[in-house]
Amino acid sequence: MRPGLTGWAQIHGRNATTWDERLKLDVWYVDHHSVALDLRILLRTVALVCSRDGISAPGEATMAPLRPPQVSGDAKP
Repeated sequence: MRPGLTGWAQIHGRNATTWDERLKLDVWYVDHHSVALDLRILLRTVALVCSRDGISAPGEATMAPLRPPQVSGDAKP
């Protein structure tokens, strides 16, 4: 799938979801994509942007990093 302006993961928690959850939602979308689903996503996106729901994850400015930063000494060669 080509990336787009919004998506299934974005309307199911936006930045408040974990990366694992987002990837699972993206895979679900690829398996179930349709024009009707795309229209549903667009309508839901407008509603979420207006409500400002899910903008940031708890304790984060936006979203948790994809991979947690490595503490020196924990790095593997």
